Amino acid sequence: MENYKKLTIMNKSVKIILEVILAALICLLTWLTVKSIQKPVNFKNELKARSQVGIQRLKDIRTLQVAFKSVNGRFSPTLDSLKMFYENGQMDIIMQIGSHDDSIAVANTDAIKKANKKLKPEEITEKLKEAYAAGQKVVFSSVTKMAVKDTLFTHRPDFCIDSLFYIPFSGKQLVEMESAIKTVSGVQVPLFEARMPYKALCMGMDNQLRINKDAECRDQNRYEGLQVGSITAPNNNAGNWE
Repeated sequence: MENYKKLTIMNKSVKIILEVILAALICLLTWLTVKSIQKPVNFKNELKARSQVGIQRLKDIRTLQVAFKSVNGRFSPTLDSLKMFYENGQMDIIMQIGSHDDSIAVANTDAIKKANKKLKPEEITEKLKEAYAAGQKVVFSSVTKMAVKDTLFTHRPDFCIDSLFYIPFSGKQLVEMESAIKTVSGVQVPLFEARMPYKALCMGMDNQLRINKDAECRDQNRYEGLQVGSITAPNNNAGNWE
């Protein structure tokens, strides 16, 4: 009888232990299932957050490239020359003086132009400047040279030229950038493109999911990352996120 009681107690203990182990296994399997479901969701959310940072940098590079082209007639071929342009370059700023909706200003401007019609356009502009300085209402455009760094991104306290050309979250890998001049319909067209491959942008994230993302882009005939502009076909300097 004593042995039977011991055996019964032992069986109950084993049953309890097995139930605890089974419950733990169920919890573990549930956790692993949830984690496997959440993994691609977390990857997508993290990629979206990182892409927002990358897109802003590519937009800023595009702004600098457009300014560079307005001065040099072509896009910058290197990141270094683009940085130098920002730090030391100058660009023309067109300032509109007066308003074409002001009938008095328009009438005064027409009178000055008529009285000086034999002068060159730049000389007429000087006459209009003199009239404006004397307090007369006129309408004209004035071109002024200003430092690039005093013109672009002045509303952005967070802008930093030193970090602009690095792919974010990549361990300081540089943005890939090229420029070219292609003949399109018989016209020489300056082109540029700047790229951030997902392989660099997703550094430290799940590598298999990143590989899957690259494969998805290839299947859709899209670049495997973020890109602005194109040196193979004019696209008005559009980004592939737009």
